[in-house]
Amino acid sequence: MTTAEQRPTPFRMPEHLFAELAAGGGSAEALAFLERAERARRLLLLRTVLDHLQDLPTPLTPAAEAWRLLKEAAERAPEPVDRLLLAPTTGGWIAHLLRRVHGTATGPPLWAEAGRLNALTVAAALHAGTDTDLLVPLVDGALSLPGLGTACLPEGAGGLTAGRARTRAGELTLTGPDRAGRPASLRCRPRPVPVGDAARTETLHWLPLRTLTTPAGDAAVPLEDLDPYRDLDGPVPPARLDADEARAWQRLFDEAAGILAAAGDAGPPGRLDPAVIRTIVPWERTSLLPEPPPDVRVSASSGDSYGAMVIARPASATALAEALVHEFQHSKLAALIHLFPLLDDDRAEHYYAPWRHDPRHLTGLLHGAYAFTGVAGFWRDRLAEPEHAGTAAYHFALRRTQSRLVVRTLLTSGRLTPAGHALVTALARTLDGWLREPVDPAALTRARTAAALHRTEWRLRNVARPAGTQGAPLAGDAPPGTPPLRPDRAPWPDHRTHAFATAPEQPRTPDEHLAAGDPAAALEGYAKELAREPGDPHLLAGWIVARAALEPGSAARRMLARPELLPARLAG
Repeated sequence: MTTAEQRPTPFRMPEHLFAELAAGGGSAEALAFLERAERARRLLLLRTVLDHLQDLPTPLTPAAEAWRLLKEAAERAPEPVDRLLLAPTTGGWIAHLLRRVHGTATGPPLWAEAGRLNALTVAAALHAGTDTDLLVPLVDGALSLPGLGTACLPEGAGGLTAGRARTRAGELTLTGPDRAGRPASLRCRPRPVPVGDAARTETLHWLPLRTLTTPAGDAAVPLEDLDPYRDLDGPVPPARLDADEARAWQRLFDEAAGILAAAGDAGPPGRLDPAVIRTIVPWERTSLLPEPPPDVRVSASSGDSYGAMVIARPASATALAEALVHEFQHSKLAALIHLFPLLDDDRAEHYYAPWRHDPRHLTGLLHGAYAFTGVAGFWRDRLAEPEHAGTAAYHFALRRTQSRLVVRTLLTSGRLTPAGHALVTALARTLDGWLREPVDPAALTRARTAAALHRTEWRLRNVARPAGTQGAPLAGDAPPGTPPLRPDRAPWPDHRTHAFATAPEQPRTPDEHLAAGDPAAALEGYAKELAREPGDPHLLAGWIVARAALEPGSAARRMLARPELLPARLAG
């Protein structure tokens, strides 16, 4: 661990590692470099936190003493303590605490959030087997121990209180007030456990962190449902999964890991060794019922928490595998952004992202392009697998096209730094190579149709008509090369991207006719529905794309390029 007296060695990424990552992939060597860089950054941020906490009034053991004891534990057990410092929840806590001290976030009393350092020290001491005696924050009588679990005092006092944590030879003794104000205590040997073993170690007073075991048995990925800093923003209460739901996660993770392993070497874009994932945070559901949807409805990650991903469990292992690839791409890019300035981004949200309902800023575009290049590579690897080939061609064709469109926007934005230009150019080379690869013609047509539908509907819902057009909203300011936006834009659901993955055998709706390759029937259906709902953006987008398919040419290209100029009455 770097101390205040040591000077960290400057980081210089070898060119071949940057080239791997810039192309959308990354070997084990490249990922190890990113982790070392994240460790150095984490220590620098911790130093900043300590400076802010130096004079903070607190009923707990002062931060300087907790830090001294943490360093002692690190000298005894450097690898486990390093894992604690690199844990995504530690990164989330540091980032949130820095926002607190700068007045851009809120939360419980600052001394209680700062006391996370004391809990981190207790966890480090338990790993190292060192002796400690620290005053720690308790929430409803519970102490969250990073990377280990949660210790709950019998009949612990409600709200926020201070307790005492003593460690010796890997054993924890926790004391604090009960609900009547009397002393309460417990003794245990905290450790994380695989999902399958949790029932034998979990009690009313000790909830272990459960881990997902990789099929090769070479890694344990935390299934984090307890830690207050597992979320992407501020602290959240525990949301313990019941045993059946945790086992469902393990089964699905096994299947997803098998899908990822089938592709071979984890270096090229779209491939992932599940052992590099640092945490999976289940989203919302805590039990088997209701049945989960087949696809991932929610997934997210944060640059503050390298290797972590919040995921709503789907029913499909393929959907989970795709989400793991997608979110880890975000982690890689965030780590690169910590090393290199890639964009001069004014954060203006004016740009089209083919996977979003709303306009995005350039950093969001870059993250999307990088993530979906990985997703395209994931589906490219599935093309030769009989069980996935039916939808793989569609998703590969769709995501390579959409990602290349965004890459072009980035390259023409004039906002890329030299490092950013090198990265986006490498992404373009990856995607250009893939665009030359043949895919099933019917899947390619559906992918192009779905891409056109999304862009058309996005413009109808988000782009302002020119001033003077009847019924047009006022246009707002927009950067050069971007369209003025409607002030009345609102979220809208994208059902078509997944619906067009397969061609319906017996189409009934206009969308289904379009997906089945019958734009004439689709056009007739859209026109009938528009007669009942004039100007509906979803229906109008379908009408425009179907009409362009039937009457290709310069007029169709103009209509697709600027659909917001089309008077809604013409579709009736």
